[in-house]
Amino acid sequence: MKLVRFGAPGKELPGLIDATGTIRDLSGMLPEINGAALAPASLARLRGLDPQTLPVVPSGTRLGPPLAGIGKIVCIGLNYADHAREASLPIPQEPIVFMKAQTAISGPNDAIVLPPGSEKTDWELELVIAIGTTARRVAVGDALQHVAGYMTGLDMSERYWQIERGGQWTKGKSFDTFAPIGPWLATADELRSPDEVAMQLAVNGERMQDSHSANMIFSPAQIISYVSGVMTLLPGDLIFTGTPAGVGMGMNPPRYLRAGDRIDASIAGLGEQQHAVVAD
Repeated sequence: MKLVRFGAPGKELPGLIDATGTIRDLSGMLPEINGAALAPASLARLRGLDPQTLPVVPSGTRLGPPLAGIGKIVCIGLNYADHAREASLPIPQEPIVFMKAQTAISGPNDAIVLPPGSEKTDWELELVIAIGTTARRVAVGDALQHVAGYMTGLDMSERYWQIERGGQWTKGKSFDTFAPIGPWLATADELRSPDEVAMQLAVNGERMQDSHSANMIFSPAQIISYVSGVMTLLPGDLIFTGTPAGVGMGMNPPRYLRAGDRIDASIAGLGEQQHAVVAD
């Protein structure tokens, strides 16, 4: 299934995308798409619905973040060797873990708002994992059983705040609108091989990132296993799995976003995001 939330910011309703690409209204069957809705029994009930019996959502309706009530946002840094090299940093020997604030979450087509005075806001396209069942110290071989689904995500990064203000990555990555997700949450059965998907991002029509999740240093299963040994993962938690090469910081000279820029980003099977970049 492809689950969505649609409507005005803060007033989104749950929905799904049927086989024809039409958005259907799930609000009569489900109060919200959140951690509880991602439980295996809940997803099984939704799969049993006939989408044709659900109301059609008018074309052009805004899509919001496809998941509400998000708990932790766990991120993995430098998880592609080519990105580590462009950042002039050593290849990690184990996952680098940091966090983003939940208030950074935004929709797949919402504007990305530059922080006041920002000169170094950068883009990072990432495969995002949505946890569906509690995971605590799980083995690699069992890790994907705890996944409810996957999304396209951007780990937006203000490099000045990330690197030059005391080295705290979370500060540079938690501004409002710095974690757009969607357009849909594809349940795990829709993406059986999350380490085999193409990823592309363009700025103003110029291709910047063109890679594949197979280039990850640590696979989604390895990441879930590792993180679940550090903290218990709960339904509705997200994991951003890292970005490939092609970020602005890695260019010579570096290139950063300015008001008026446009970002187009997509992951195969998980849909496309389109963002205008605006000043605060």
